[in-house]
Amino acid sequence: MRSFAAAEDLSAVVREALGEDCRIVGADRLRGGSKKGVYRVRLAGAGTASVIVYSWAQEENFWPGTSDDDGADPFAPASGLVPFLSAQRELSEIGACVPRVLWADGSGRRHGADVAVVEDIPGGTLEALFETDPARAATALDHLAGTVRLMHRHQAPRYGRVDLLERGGVSLGDSCEQVVLDRALRDLDEAAGRDARIESVRTRLDDRLRELRALVAPRGEFGLIHGELGPDHVLVNAEGQAVLIDIEGLMFFDIEWEHVFLSLRFGERYPALARPGLDRRRLDLYTTAMRLSLVAGPLRLLDGDFPDREFMRGIAEHNLQETLALLP
Repeated sequence: MRSFAAAEDLSAVVREALGEDCRIVGADRLRGGSKKGVYRVRLAGAGTASVIVYSWAQEENFWPGTSDDDGADPFAPASGLVPFLSAQRELSEIGACVPRVLWADGSGRRHGADVAVVEDIPGGTLEALFETDPARAATALDHLAGTVRLMHRHQAPRYGRVDLLERGGVSLGDSCEQVVLDRALRDLDEAAGRDARIESVRTRLDDRLRELRALVAPRGEFGLIHGELGPDHVLVNAEGQAVLIDIEGLMFFDIEWEHVFLSLRFGERYPALARPGLDRRRLDLYTTAMRLSLVAGPLRLLDGDFPDREFMRGIAEHNLQETLALLP
């Protein structure tokens, strides 16, 4: 049975961040996190109604076998204070909106885990606003489109996670397309081992992935991408601006990877975020690879005790059907 942060733990963290005079009125663990705990802490006497506390305790991580992430694999589940702060700095420097960091501790000594206190953006997610306030959502989507263009124009000569490159590290592999292929083949193995329908077309999918990879030409410049930029990872602030969250996986990579994810998650609203001139061959390879990832990843997560199991099964099933539909 997992145990999450208790009220007294959160109180101690918030008082270190904001001072002993603030009073904790209540705290809620927010749904959806699979790599870190996200808590909204309501306050009195602090000059702000609430803050968000991130906890990267091992108990908060539902992904099996991901405790030793060194960042060399761009697609390893990114988690921890170091990648979060690196991403927060990079995005802030180029003018993208992210929650302000009010306090952080990466020593692990005082609280048993990396923790950060950040500003609370109370406007809700863009995903929720699409349903509850379409006009406000449309304004935020326009702002998000500008942010995406800003990020993708910000380029580097090497690919990899921002925190890795910041400390002079080198990513695995010799190209984005090869990293994607290698990961897709691993995902294919995992998915085939968990679902007979993928196993029955395993050879065809393997051949298709290698065929698509062979068509992709080398590239030497890479844009800044979020990696999982769905409308659930965008908050909307009081000014109607899009604020990016869950940013630990921020990296320089082929922007086609991001656009494939954007098209999957935003659906009919994707044209507002689209960009002309993308590499069609990369898009074909990355679409097949991402669909497989969205089968294998959720099934892997379900090996553990992730609580929202029907939701995760639904993601796996939808993307399994889409993967099969991509076969010629």
